[in-house]
Amino acid sequence: MNIEQIYTGCLAQGAYYIESEGEAAIIDPLREVRPYIERAERDNAKIKYIFETHFHADFVSGHITLSKETGAPIVYGPNANPSFEAIIAEDGQEFKLGKLTIVALHTPGHTMESTTYLLRDEYGKDHAIFSGDTLFLGDVGRPDLAQKAANMTQEELAGILYDSLRNKIMPLADDVIVYPAHGAGSACGKNMMKETVDTLGNQKKMNYALRADMTREEFIKEVTDGLLPPPQYFPLNVKMNKEGYDDIDEVLDRGNIAMSPDAFETAANETGAVVLDVRHQEEFARAHVPRSIFIGLNGSFAPWVGALIADVKQPILLIAPEGKEEEAITRLSRVGFDGTIGYLKGGVEAWKAAGKQVDSVKSVDAKTFEQHWKQGGVPVFDVRKESEYTAEHVEGAHLTPLDFINDHLAEFPKDKTFYLHCAGGYRSMIAASILKSRGIHNLVDVAGGFADIKKTDIPVTDYVCPTTKSSN
Repeated sequence: MNIEQIYTGCLAQGAYYIESEGEAAIIDPLREVRPYIERAERDNAKIKYIFETHFHADFVSGHITLSKETGAPIVYGPNANPSFEAIIAEDGQEFKLGKLTIVALHTPGHTMESTTYLLRDEYGKDHAIFSGDTLFLGDVGRPDLAQKAANMTQEELAGILYDSLRNKIMPLADDVIVYPAHGAGSACGKNMMKETVDTLGNQKKMNYALRADMTREEFIKEVTDGLLPPPQYFPLNVKMNKEGYDDIDEVLDRGNIAMSPDAFETAANETGAVVLDVRHQEEFARAHVPRSIFIGLNGSFAPWVGALIADVKQPILLIAPEGKEEEAITRLSRVGFDGTIGYLKGGVEAWKAAGKQVDSVKSVDAKTFEQHWKQGGVPVFDVRKESEYTAEHVEGAHLTPLDFINDHLAEFPKDKTFYLHCAGGYRSMIAASILKSRGIHNLVDVAGGFADIKKTDIPVTDYVCPTTKSSN
């Protein structure tokens, strides 16, 4: 028996390769399928099944392409109704893989088709579960994504998830290994642990949602409390996973086109494409094409693209480090952004050499920011998440989370210099690029973010709940 977790940090996503006696199964594959095919070839194995735990919202799976290239059937759990041919497993249906058995356990709640796959070894002993978005480490899947499709409230879906966990997952032995679809950083949950593999027994101790004495009502309240709105691209990814999409090779052929500065500028003007700069934030700060948006490959690239660009059909023109163009196109396609139409050959240096205008972002280190802050009256905007801000923030700073930066545009001063920061400098540069594209240029980025600010003498504070005055 061979089990491999193929983890993609940018998406905080785990796909799985299982092999026994020359037969292999892939669970929740990513869009680019060649690595799975090559992995099976190294074992002289044939991919027999492609299991999908549910219709994913945060990435486009490679199930359709992988099935076409290998002939392996796609397997979904009950209630799935894809537009393509697939095996819709019954609850408890078994699939043989060499000496192993994979059992489909219908575990609705995150979505109504959500299914956990239980792996039994050659002796029939329960060995592991591939829990998809039903059970994470430290958390469970959010129950608000499938409300429209299921015609249910998030509270009703949470109640169904409670039953799934209690009736299908928690009765399993403590030594069963849990392999979830996501880890910390995914928007599919809110309290995930940084680890990506654990035992069910430890999760019963550590995971708030698996408390043995938890009532249904308590579960519903805790699971639905504090849920932020999902990224706008989520339902578009579900649609692609359910109805189909272009092969990744076609997407690469369309997007991997080198353009001269003149051709690049013409394409931007004629198509309304977003000019997406994926270099390091320091390079973007020094010089960039005016009105381009920065989202660097070195951070959580694809999720931020999805959160901030939203429309997966948006045409995109890339500015990338040399040799990284195909990587950028591939990572965009993982979240359904298939509209890349080309990239700037020679990058910003070629743009400047052609005599075209460039812009920059003023960026200072934390020590310089400290000097300005001590002079008083310096507006500071924190683009981290609310939970980060609540834990600790610069005294007097305004919270304008990057996810919702467009909702806060009116709060930024028009005639006074203000400062932006995040945790380490990545998100604040994204925010700066968005603000500059909206015509707001009187900003200064704090390089190194809150991590470096804390090393200065600038006072920081945690959130203090306002006192409620008596109405007597």
